[in-house]
Amino acid sequence: MTTEQKTVPFRIVASDLDGTLLAPNHQLSAFSKQTLNDLHQQGFTFVFATGRHHVDVAGIREIAGIPAYMITANGARVHDQHNQVMYSKNVPSEQVQAIIDQVKGDDSIYIHMYRNDEWLLNREDEVLRNFHKDSGFTYQVFDVNHAPTDGVAKIFFTNESKDHEQLVQIEALINQRFAGQVSVAFSTPWCLEVMGAGVSKGDALQVVAESLGLSLADCIAFGDGMNDVEMLTMAGKGLVMQTAHEKVLRALPNNEVIGSNADDAVAHYLQDHLQLSVSHA
Repeated sequence: MTTEQKTVPFRIVASDLDGTLLAPNHQLSAFSKQTLNDLHQQGFTFVFATGRHHVDVAGIREIAGIPAYMITANGARVHDQHNQVMYSKNVPSEQVQAIIDQVKGDDSIYIHMYRNDEWLLNREDEVLRNFHKDSGFTYQVFDVNHAPTDGVAKIFFTNESKDHEQLVQIEALINQRFAGQVSVAFSTPWCLEVMGAGVSKGDALQVVAESLGLSLADCIAFGDGMNDVEMLTMAGKGLVMQTAHEKVLRALPNNEVIGSNADDAVAHYLQDHLQLSVSHA
């Protein structure tokens, strides 16, 4: 007797935002939004996995119109579909000021912190303030000599000149000085991020999967940054954007590479490959 059986190789879709799911203007295209909604209706669970702050991502989720889970601050925070915290790990409070002290003497470096519901910055940056004018989520200036140390999801460093090598030197310094106490990753070549030890999007995705009675094998993931490498390695299938930095492509030589976020490559891949398939037994 022939029976029809629907098989779904993946149940959870996890995607980085900037450089991956979002268009180059950092917005969700109409095609991507429609794709997410179509697949949500089919029963797939979505996870937005990003270095962004959870307050910022909640606005993107509202625009998307689907009840997505949120992995934010590179895995230091996980929120469920109802905005409840599922997982939280901070930079050790006793290390926060010490990390900042390594960098604060260099006036070319901007020092940021995501702390609880706040974004803190060591000095004014009109470009950033204007960039976030629409969302209303923007920074407050803090004193680098007396930084708040509790509730810090991540500390991150940028520079006006987009000098990657300068940030690589800071990465080496922090890894040497705080070995085993923090995790360090680039979200873009011009943004160096410091989280608590063991924090990654991959470990955060495992928290989401297990809460649903599933595993990482049930996850398909998309990303373009060094902060995506763990997630793309640990998921059942990890797809890399064509526009990813060469370090990412070298770190993931066996992962399939898809197109650009400018061409809605994630949405097109999902449309082409993540439909319910039918088999006969």
